[in-house]
Amino acid sequence: MANRKPLIMGVIPARYKSKRFPGKVLADISGKPMIQHVYERSKKSKLLNDVIVATDDTRIKRAVEKFNGNVVMTSKKHKSGSDRIAEVAKKLNADIIVNIQGDEPLINPKMIDQVVTPLLHDSNIYMSTLIRKITDPKDIKNPNIVKVVVDKNNFALYFSRSMIPYQDVSESSGAYKHIGIYAYRKDFLLKFSKMKQSKLEKIEKLEQLRVLENGYKIKVVETNYNTISVDTPKDIKKVERTIKIGKSG
Repeated sequence: MANRKPLIMGVIPARYKSKRFPGKVLADISGKPMIQHVYERSKKSKLLNDVIVATDDTRIKRAVEKFNGNVVMTSKKHKSGSDRIAEVAKKLNADIIVNIQGDEPLINPKMIDQVVTPLLHDSNIYMSTLIRKITDPKDIKNPNIVKVVVDKNNFALYFSRSMIPYQDVSESSGAYKHIGIYAYRKDFLLKFSKMKQSKLEKIEKLEQLRVLENGYKIKVVETNYNTISVDTPKDIKKVERTIKIGKSG
């Protein structure tokens, strides 16, 4: 990598089964399936060489092919998005893999560039992700908003669905939400996918905790861009309102 420009691939893991919102990646948002919004925005990244959708469902595969996107079929046995991406990464000629969530239809392509940048400047960083300062006190107690605390060098200390750090819920000073996009060095991603699910990962239902529990670090980058993750059908209306008034990103 020192003598050439690194190859960077964006992979969007997309499964049909979702406990809270089955088939959500195909949900219609302003005339397009959600996965198309994510794909088209990701393609605008200045650092990605290409984008691929990784799925285990033929309905999603057909939808991606319909808008001429790149898509590959993967095993149905994967327990996490990173595991699904790792299957694809094994066959890719790439140095860095970016895990782009399929339920982030408002992702700004600059966020992808932000999460990749630390790996381009420091060979000792194997994985990075994004955070954003919480401004709405209601988000502090919302378990769908994952919170994160970091050390003085901007490496993650812990992620939780609970309120961290503890504070008066009428305030949100010093609290950050995690934005679920990750950049990995390919070799580390493959190593990570072979690690057993960890105790805290199972409790919090947050796969990134597997990295911390195994003694590795996750670099954290603060972003000013915002997104709306689609967790329930109600979130679709929020996204459409945002697109209509042109405030996405």
